[in-house]
Amino acid sequence: MNLSKGINFGGWLSQCRHTKEHYDSFINEDDVRRAAGWGFDHIRLPFDSEVVQNPDGTFIEEGFSRLEKFVGWAEDSGLDVVLDLHKACGYDFNDAGTENGNPLFSSPHLQELFVSLWNEVSSRFGGKKNVAFEFLNEVVEQEAAEPWNTLIDRTLSVIRKNAPETPVIYGGIQWNSARTLRLLRKPEFRNVIFTFHFYEPLIFTHQKAPWVPGMSPDREIKYPASLSYFREESVPLGYKGKDVADTDGNLPGIELMRQMIGEACAAAENAGVPVYCGEYGVIDRAPVKGTEAWFADVHKIFREFGVGHAVWTYKEMDFGLTESHYDGIRASLIKMMTE
Repeated sequence: MNLSKGINFGGWLSQCRHTKEHYDSFINEDDVRRAAGWGFDHIRLPFDSEVVQNPDGTFIEEGFSRLEKFVGWAEDSGLDVVLDLHKACGYDFNDAGTENGNPLFSSPHLQELFVSLWNEVSSRFGGKKNVAFEFLNEVVEQEAAEPWNTLIDRTLSVIRKNAPETPVIYGGIQWNSARTLRLLRKPEFRNVIFTFHFYEPLIFTHQKAPWVPGMSPDREIKYPASLSYFREESVPLGYKGKDVADTDGNLPGIELMRQMIGEACAAAENAGVPVYCGEYGVIDRAPVKGTEAWFADVHKIFREFGVGHAVWTYKEMDFGLTESHYDGIRASLIKMMTE
């Protein structure tokens, strides 16, 4: 399996209207062929648990049929697939810090559903040579660090009974921060890959995003620039301030990126596993020239450290590569992503 240069298919089976009409129309086999034709070697496919599992723990055959069909499309196009559980029963990264919160890590029942889901997925897809499993997208809360480690170990033990060789992927807390991979335990099984997501400086990659607290809806942020420029803005450099580097403000933005990605690579090396960037990208509200410069820098660093990656995302979702915002730079971006 090769997870060197990939693309996410977000918004189809996750972060979407969960209706048959949407499932049938948003993505089809032509989209898979298009990704292959662009030169990608894999697709990261986010899916929510409600696509394949009812709240009572029973499974949804129609949902599994969709996943199986997609894996077949990818195989026919010579692509590998990362099956990424984007939202689980009791866990949604959007609910972190809200009144309802995420009960997964405090509920034995929800943890049982989680393990049961992965037992089912691994029993169905464990024999597929072009499939990898990603346990859960973007665990957020600081207090979840150790419970997450415990749930990883439990789930991995179950999966390995069905799929002893399938690559298994998981990341740290704080939205899969590059800096929290060091909090993961060293795995006891083979074929484990640590993952992180990378959108730094967030003030640039998520500029004008209405869902980021404190982000100006009007302020245009440039790239490249020094660290002090990004820090002058009203939103913390890292998401909610979690990833602010204690470095000289004159440092160029690329050095911040190199420092953070280097930390992720060091943590993975210490654990004896490969590392993979499962999401990165720039919002469609950012200036296109700055977007192109940011992608050039991040791919330069990925090459320096030998990091495989999957860009966010193929279609719509404020980052969709197929959207008109990227028309003038799409060919340049795809060349960077796939060379």
